Formats: sequence, structure tokens, C-alpha cells
Amino acid sequence: MKRFLGTTTGKVLLSISALGVTAGVAGLGTFATFTSTTSASQTAATGTMTIALGATGASTNRLTVNATGLVPGDTAQRSFNLSNTGSTDFSTITMTSTASPTSLLDSDATNGLQMVVDRCSQAWTESGVSPAFTYTCAGTTTSIIASRAIIGSNLSMAGLSALTSGGTDYLRLTLTLPSTAGNTFQGLSSTLTYTFTATQAAAGNK
Repeated sequence: MKRFLGTTTGKVLLSISALGVTAGVAGLGTFATFTSTTSASQTAATGTMTIALGATGASTNRLTVNATGLVPGDTAQRSFNLSNTGSTDFSTITMTSTASPTSLLDSDATNGLQMVVDRCSQAWTESGVSPAFTYTCAGTTTSIIASRAIIGSNLSMAGLSALTSGGTDYLRLTLTLPSTAGNTFQGLSSTLTYTFTATQAAAGNK
């Protein structure tokens, strides 16, 4: 009986030892692997949209120069530059003109102030003494906004160089008080504001 028990115990210990060797081999297989890694990086950034008037106080922006003492038949010319100083192109540029305070000068669409916007292919040549400026174009003149009543909303300004990033347009605004303006227009005043709005070009692949 003692010999039988001893033999049985030996077999049990041998079996446990064999299992330990098997587990060790399996463990070695888990950590013996090949690896390979690659990567890439890129920068994603948004563009900027900036439409800008020229420097105030120079021929690049005379829109802030008042026109006073107007009588029927008078005109007032003001030059200004419009530039795309952002990094993206525009699909459209529009002009909106408003008045506050207002008067018959802007509310009477027939006898009140009329405006025209023209473009020169190069900078306008300025003459006269402020505020009575006049301008001539040594290049080609193009009508951007045809003669119309001074007040308007989202008026199209097609064909401008400023539609493209880095582009600049040389523009001239001409105000006219029609000769049909009667005595009811005497002593009136309107403060006019001109707003230019650019809309981004169509989205696409970059």
C-alpha cells in the first residue's frame, strides 16, 4: 500500500511539471510578434473673406466727403477703391445705400438724388479742390451701377476685379440733384451710408 501511494504521487507531480513547460512555451509565442507603423499629418485651415475700402482721406476713399449747398442740376463726384484683401474669391459684390436721417433728397425717387457708379481700369485722376472733386479716367471706363435713385438694396456690382482675391477696383460715385427738384427741396439734408457686401465663391475641392 505504501509503494502504491508513492507511485501515484510521483505521476501527479510529473503531470503538473509538464503543464508548466507547455504554459511557458505558449507565453513565449505571445510576445514574439512583428510590427510596422506609418503616419501622415496635414493642416486644415479656413480662408478669410475681407472686402475693404481704400484709405479714408485720400482719393482711394472720398465717400466720407460731404456734398453741401446743392442746387438743382448740381453733381458731386467721389472716388473710392474697393479691394478683396482676404484669401478667398467672391461670387458676388453688392452695394446698399441707406439714409438716416432722411429727407426728400433720398425719399423722392424721381426728383431726389440720383447716383451712378463707374469703374476705371486704372486709378482715377483727381482734380479740383475739396469738396468739389472731379475725376477723369486715362484707361477704360465701365458702368457698374447705371443711373438710379440714391436709395437701393443689394445692388449688383458685376464684373469687378475685387471678386478675385487680391483684386482692386477704382470706382467713382456721382450724385446728381435733378433739375426737376423744386422749392420743396431747399434746406434739406440726408446722411447717406454706403455698404458693400461680398459673398463667398461656390464651395469646392481644396
